[in-house]
Amino acid sequence: MNPTTAVTATSRVQTLDWSAALKDAGLAGLVALLLTLPLVGLRTIEVQSRLTVEPHLAEVALTALLVFLGRLGLTLAAAGLARPVLAAATLALAAGWVLPFPTEALRVLMVIGALVVALRALWALHRRHDRLSQQERDRRMDHLGARFQDATRLIGPAAVMLAVALPFLPFADRATLDLGILLLTYIMLGWGLNIVVGLAGLLDLGYVAFYAVGAYSYALLAQTFGFSFWLCLPLAGLLASFAGVMLGFPVLRLRGDYFAIVTLGFGEIVRIILLNWANFTGGPNGIAGIPRPSFFGIADFTAAPEPGRLAFHQLFGLQYTPLHRIIFLYYLILALALLVNLFTLRIRRLPLGRAWEALREDDIACTALGINRTTIKLAAFAIAAMFGGIAGSFFATRQGFISPESFSFIESAIILAIVVLGGMGSQIGVVIATLLVIGLPEVFRDLAQYRMLTFGAGMVLIMLWRPRGLLAHREPTLLLHPRQSAFRRQAEAGGRP
Repeated sequence: MNPTTAVTATSRVQTLDWSAALKDAGLAGLVALLLTLPLVGLRTIEVQSRLTVEPHLAEVALTALLVFLGRLGLTLAAAGLARPVLAAATLALAAGWVLPFPTEALRVLMVIGALVVALRALWALHRRHDRLSQQERDRRMDHLGARFQDATRLIGPAAVMLAVALPFLPFADRATLDLGILLLTYIMLGWGLNIVVGLAGLLDLGYVAFYAVGAYSYALLAQTFGFSFWLCLPLAGLLASFAGVMLGFPVLRLRGDYFAIVTLGFGEIVRIILLNWANFTGGPNGIAGIPRPSFFGIADFTAAPEPGRLAFHQLFGLQYTPLHRIIFLYYLILALALLVNLFTLRIRRLPLGRAWEALREDDIACTALGINRTTIKLAAFAIAAMFGGIAGSFFATRQGFISPESFSFIESAIILAIVVLGGMGSQIGVVIATLLVIGLPEVFRDLAQYRMLTFGAGMVLIMLWRPRGLLAHREPTLLLHPRQSAFRRQAEAGGRP
């Protein structure tokens, strides 16, 4: 080790304020105690037809102790004691697999916490001779994001091939396909909202309203007029697009937080209408018995089709299994999501897409350039709402039942979190954020109450580490000079560097 580095590390240890470190760790443990006490420490159980409260104070105390030790380890690792912290975290990681715990969730908490502290200590050992500023760290992460964006030319087709082959992989069962359908639905919604938020720079907090309009449009058209899914799908998109234009007109003059508040109110208005207009929407009871999609109107996914109709397994000479319908729904939402992605990538290079980017960067300069802000805002709302309505119609036919509870504000918040977390304007960022926001909580569903606590902590850490999103780098759609490699530029310059 460099003597200068050793002296620096020793001085850091000597100047470490142990009382402040212990106070900070104790405060973190107290917050964990206050959070877990009502959620985990007090549980209601039924005993002889009566609800009683069963305390689990040992789990609460152990959780607070683990948080205290983890926070103390992070503080000591940053203060120059990375080596002993790494050794202690390694021992804790091994003990997490051996020692008995009251619940499996506490074992997972200890293993993950020890792993995080160990990684932080390793990072401190690797970077302690180079203290980077936040600006320099952001610059390097932007560079890494740009390189990853360039690599998506290879990663994207590989991911699509993997998604296409997923139903035929050995581990692909009903639960895996359902999770894939859920992820693709949110990816499609994220790509749709990315047009408004990421490209046009308009903060929309009521995107779930278009999702609901599409779902109820399909359900009512299919049940009232007997329209097929393939006819209702574009109609639902058009009706949702019309709702987007209706929202766009009143809010064109608003900006920033005022615009976000109005869109939030629009989403709540739609939910309240669906809840109270019982004669039309079914009210809180929702709409049940929504028709399932057929195989392009040729065959039905049933074991015993109606007279004069053909079943899917009979059409292809297969043995009937309910998975046929699930696989078809999976490929359907995959095709819809890819169409949305292709449309977004193409329209970004058109004058309309470049006008959205100009509006996002500076709306005053956008007006000075002669761009009609009213038209491009309405176009952004209409197109994004259309994609949300199509996703809503798919949601309705997949579930077979819809109700206003499925379209609450939390859905808009989740979709917006996906767009912001992935990096506004980044298509591949939406995919990665969906895997983190939707996929991880589903994978760790067995952790019960700890699942949402872990999810919230992960969101806080990511936004502290990368506030602009995981892939905040956005390549401009219009370059003054085409991108060229260094060798090509040198060759065109006659060999001069």
